[in-house]
Amino acid sequence: GSSVADPGLGAGQAEWRSAIFVRGDPPPAWCGLRGHLFAGRCFRQRCSRDSAVGRLAMERWARWQLRLWLLLLLLPPVPGRQKESGGLWAGQLCGSGSDLAGSETLYRPPHSPSLQALDLCCGPCSTELVRGYEGAGSRERVSERWRSSKWKVYIDQINRSLENYEPCSSQNCSCYHGVIEEDLTPFRGGISRKMMAEVVRRKLGTHYQIIKNRLYRENDCMFPSRCSGVEHFILEVIGRLPDMEMVINVRDYPQVPKWMEPAIPVFSFSKTSEYHDIMYPAWTFWEGGPAVWPIYPTGLGRWDLFREDLLRSAAQWPWRKKNSTAYFRGSRTSPERDPLILLSRKNPKLVDAEYTKNQAWKSMKVTTSLLNKTTADTLGKPAAKDVHLVDHCKYKYLFNFRGVAASFRFKHLFLCGSLVFHVGDEWLEFFYPQLKPWVHYIPVKTDLSNVQELLQFVKANDDVAQEIAERGSQFIMNHLQMDDITCYWENLLVEYSKFLSYNVTRRKGYDQIIPKILKTEL
Repeated sequence: GSSVADPGLGAGQAEWRSAIFVRGDPPPAWCGLRGHLFAGRCFRQRCSRDSAVGRLAMERWARWQLRLWLLLLLLPPVPGRQKESGGLWAGQLCGSGSDLAGSETLYRPPHSPSLQALDLCCGPCSTELVRGYEGAGSRERVSERWRSSKWKVYIDQINRSLENYEPCSSQNCSCYHGVIEEDLTPFRGGISRKMMAEVVRRKLGTHYQIIKNRLYRENDCMFPSRCSGVEHFILEVIGRLPDMEMVINVRDYPQVPKWMEPAIPVFSFSKTSEYHDIMYPAWTFWEGGPAVWPIYPTGLGRWDLFREDLLRSAAQWPWRKKNSTAYFRGSRTSPERDPLILLSRKNPKLVDAEYTKNQAWKSMKVTTSLLNKTTADTLGKPAAKDVHLVDHCKYKYLFNFRGVAASFRFKHLFLCGSLVFHVGDEWLEFFYPQLKPWVHYIPVKTDLSNVQELLQFVKANDDVAQEIAERGSQFIMNHLQMDDITCYWENLLVEYSKFLSYNVTRRKGYDQIIPKILKTEL
């Protein structure tokens, strides 16, 4: 009951109804309908598209494939990486033992349940692919852009990244076990009382002790609200923790460079590969900043409540309604952000990026003749108004830069359902290693030398961009809930305690920290 288009016509010259085949030589091997292993082999004989025999063979092949297609649609899908990976890929479905060796994998346009993956065979069967589908009142076609040499490098990179990506389990925050193991590796030889005393003496952070399921702390804390945010999570799990003591750095910057020997144990929320600091979930998941006046005068607030606000905003701004201009608002905490601001001034339709008033860090000031005042921290223009993070959800493409250390906004941007452009890869928080470039976000060079081409790529491949955005949002929703933060704290402290080679005794003058009344407001 289906019609088969003339294989001699161009993609724009034919009407396609429920048939998938190639124009020219006999059909290539291909696979995947709703996650099913569908297909067979690449015909080796030559078949002219102009011959009657060739046309008959094509029509018979299309009818046979259609019958099998309809049958397989009734079967349950093959289990696989459906949510985060955006579907199964041709290489995964077909395997390497078929005639597909050496074939070129085409990226699957998302939201096309009728076709999960396509592979073109090598040799005489490698001809132009044409795919037609009619369903639910809409038509889709694999555009030539999927094979365009201009974007092939990026498409191939996405395919490779997805093939190598292994989604992690949500059970017992197991996503991050590898981070804990790596951070504690320098201390496998043990942590002595003398080593701990040296860390405390050097005041590299706030000294805490856990003794008989009670939390004690020295009186001095540089940032009380930050210490309070840390203490909230420790108190959540203290009933399951052994005796221990640790120094927790609540400054922005890590404290233990790798050139320091021997390595000493200091907990920090962020670091680079040049430091031995042990990463912990930042205080900001509960309280303690960053404060941005006037929109967040006491900090961003509780992560669990902020998540809800962002998800509501994302629902109000689905992908199809989002503004296609790339967007950034933030202060000049590092000059790495300058190229995007300057690009925005040059091409405001491509990028809308402006500096807001700098809340803390100040660059070397210069006087601009244009405004006759010091505006170095906004590159010579008046500071833009601060914008709530929920209002960022109006835009498809959101930029994340490091600040003094890792940026606190990173996790928030994903929940907008927008595509995150992450600039540089130097600074880390504990959850960063499981967020993969090209799988969950678009990586951008630190100097932004490739940013224009990347923006052109996602604009030309909107479906690709949307699918990456969805995977990023899905990861944060599934693996960075409040329970995951508490779980990470417990696993981290339990594993850390195993390296202490002495019995901890309470220090004089340390006060017990008791739980505060639960906060429910932002």
